[in-house]
Amino acid sequence: MAYPFAPRPLQLLVSTMAIDRTRTLRGAVCGAVASAVWALQQPLDKLVFASRSDDVELLGRIFDTGDGWYPAGLFLHVQNGAIFGAAYANLAPLLPLPPVARGPAVALLENALAWPLGRVSDRFHPARKRLPTLTGNRRALAQATWRHLLFGVVLGELERRLNAEPEPAPPAYQGEFSSNGHGTLAHAVSVEPAS
Repeated sequence: MAYPFAPRPLQLLVSTMAIDRTRTLRGAVCGAVASAVWALQQPLDKLVFASRSDDVELLGRIFDTGDGWYPAGLFLHVQNGAIFGAAYANLAPLLPLPPVARGPAVALLENALAWPLGRVSDRFHPARKRLPTLTGNRRALAQATWRHLLFGVVLGELERRLNAEPEPAPPAYQGEFSSNGHGTLAHAVSVEPAS
C-alpha cells in the first residue's frame, strides 16, 4: 500500500539539492548572453546553411503573424536562454564531464530532444504557412545543431568563469626568511663554537 504523504523520489532529489541564488542568477545572465549571440549570428548561418529557419521568427510569430514579430521573438528567445542558463548553472557541477564539454553537451542534448517538436510546429504554429517546414529538413537540423553548439560553448564558458570556485590561498610560511628567499643570516651562522 502506498502512503499518500510519502515523498516521491523526485521530491527527495529536489528537496536535497541546494539552490545557490547567486550561481543561478549568474547562469541566467550567461544563458541570456549566449542566446543573444545565437540570435545575432542567425543571418550568417542562414546564408551558410542555405536555410530560412529562424528561431526568433518562430517564437515571435506565435504572437504576431505580421511584420512586428522580431521584438517579441527576441525577448522570448533571450528569456528561454536565461531559464536554460539558470538550470544549467545548478546542473553543470554534477555532470561527470570536463568543464569545457559540459555546456556543449547539454545544449546538444537539448537539441536532440527538442528537434522532434518541429512536427508540432509544422502542424499547429499560427504562422506555419510563412515558416519553413522543419520535418525532414536536414539543412534546418544541421543549422539547429550548429546554433545549439554555439550556444553551449558560450553558455558553458561564461558560466564556468562567472561561477568559478575561488582558489584557496596558499598556506602562509611560518618560518623566517629574507627578501632574497635564502633564509636569515642568523640561521646560516652557527652560534656554538666548533669543537
